[in-house]
Amino acid sequence: MKLRIITLLALVTITTVSAQQDITIPTATPVDTIALKAVPIDAAVATEKTTVLTDKQIADIQKKTLENQKAAKRANDKADDAAKKVEKEQRKLDKEQRRFEKAQDRISDAEKKVIKTKEKINNEKDKLQKAQEKLAKAKRKGKLTDIEVDKENIKISKQELKIKELQQDLEKVEKKLNKARN
Repeated sequence: MKLRIITLLALVTITTVSAQQDITIPTATPVDTIALKAVPIDAAVATEKTTVLTDKQIADIQKKTLENQKAAKRANDKADDAAKKVEKEQRKLDKEQRRFEKAQDRISDAEKKVIKTKEKINNEKDKLQKAQEKLAKAKRKGKLTDIEVDKENIKISKQELKIKELQQDLEKVEKKLNKARN
């Protein structure tokens, strides 16, 4: 755009300078080298004169070019602003997408922990049931002493405590899961 304006201004100054100078273009009769005949120059080309611009016309042209420059600058600024807004909106959407993905990761991690804790509780309950059955069977046969029965009861109590702890952990993990979902 700037290049166009510069060339237009140069053209305007050249035309005014050339209009002020009376330049006569020498006309030569070209010669056909093959036939050695003289070829006449086109009459329209020979009589063509350069147009002379007045100061008012020059000022009008300069004013129009200045207005065109300003309009182009405004359009360019608007386009830049629009591009910046689009870029800002894209960054905002990307940030929101990352936040959503993190939330989904937290939810999936919490769900995995819930499942794992439930499995642990079920395993401990199975171990507890087997230990109780083993103790009951040994009592029926009468092979255990009072001390051995007390030791087995202590083991069973420890397993029951472990199950309660796992149930508390399950409650905590479920609370985290609910919090992550909300």
